Amino acid sequence: MKKQSMDYQYSCSECGAAFDFSPQLMLCPKCQIFQKDNEPLRGILEVIYNDGNKAQTPDALWPVDAQILQSVPSARSPLWKSEKLEKATGFKNLWLKDDTRNLTGSYKDRASILVATIAKKWNIKEIVLASTGNAASSMAGIGAFWDMNVTIFLPETAPRAKMVQSLQYAARVINVAGNYDLAFELSLQYSEKYQVLSRNTAYNPLTIEGKKSGAFEIFYQLGKVPDYCFVPTGDGVILSGLYKGFYDLYKYGFTNNIPIMIAVQPDGSAAIYYALQNGFFTPIAAQTVADSISVDVPRGGYYALKMLQKYGGKSVTVSDEAILNAQKELSGTTGLFAEPAAAAAYAGFLKMKANIPQDADIVLLITGSGLKDIDSAMHKVDFPKKSIRSLDDLE
Repeated sequence: MKKQSMDYQYSCSECGAAFDFSPQLMLCPKCQIFQKDNEPLRGILEVIYNDGNKAQTPDALWPVDAQILQSVPSARSPLWKSEKLEKATGFKNLWLKDDTRNLTGSYKDRASILVATIAKKWNIKEIVLASTGNAASSMAGIGAFWDMNVTIFLPETAPRAKMVQSLQYAARVINVAGNYDLAFELSLQYSEKYQVLSRNTAYNPLTIEGKKSGAFEIFYQLGKVPDYCFVPTGDGVILSGLYKGFYDLYKYGFTNNIPIMIAVQPDGSAAIYYALQNGFFTPIAAQTVADSISVDVPRGGYYALKMLQKYGGKSVTVSDEAILNAQKELSGTTGLFAEPAAAAAYAGFLKMKANIPQDADIVLLITGSGLKDIDSAMHKVDFPKKSIRSLDDLE
């Protein structure tokens, strides 16, 4: 269906101030002045649709034509069930939202596609971002598809498979002698110095808006919104994007409820979990095998926390051991090889399933392919101990 003409603008999630849309406007100018070092971003902007109540389909609720968003191969991912997983868990309505099928193998393509679409519309030639790996390879791949220059600031500890993926896509990769937070700051300095578009997660409002597409797809595929969503959570932007999508469906009359969202975090990178318990953020030094959700400062933390508090969301932490066990079990049970961060969703479900009705509709967000981090997967597999020359050697 062709997109309806719909006016939109930005609205600050903190103070409510409204701003005309501009691809270069990132944070609320009023709230940004209160930003402190080593804390989540203040003044995150939401895309608001001024005549959204007239929308006849959720596809109208985009700042660009929804058909353009589907022009990238594999721009929509499947939602499916495994009979073997149902038997193993006792849950018959346990769904896997499989974003390993996206063009670059991760959920991050959803944000990259929308950012790139806006960049093309405004004739912007270069996009810069910081990443622990998935957002980098995503933006690099989408940039290659649409012939854009992409510059990436990547922590030197990022899995090499993700760096190789970005380099294969012909992006400019700059290694950072530090963690994601340093890469984030350097990328902001770069965007300001060279006047290019930042795709940084949470900082660019379109990253949240792009990631809401997962909520729309789940709604279309299930024919309703689920009862529970388990979401691997690091900086909070996938969680925020899903909340934004489900809220838009609710706000504009397409559904009567919002799912119970469960933010799953590793024990060693649980800033949002602790903020939900305590009501405020405290600094952490993140350390986890799930590199994609390993962050000291969750840039989208304030927004994600606000959504969890407002709509009765929950958070759970899981150990690295539980994550790797979940990765192996998910692979052996369903054939779906998820990277550690994505497998955290299943680990979180296993930890909480005793408190969930067995007839509930549950969606696990599988946000990235296990092929992106082979080294971590090696911890739970046994390699053949010897080679053979004939079948007699098997004896």
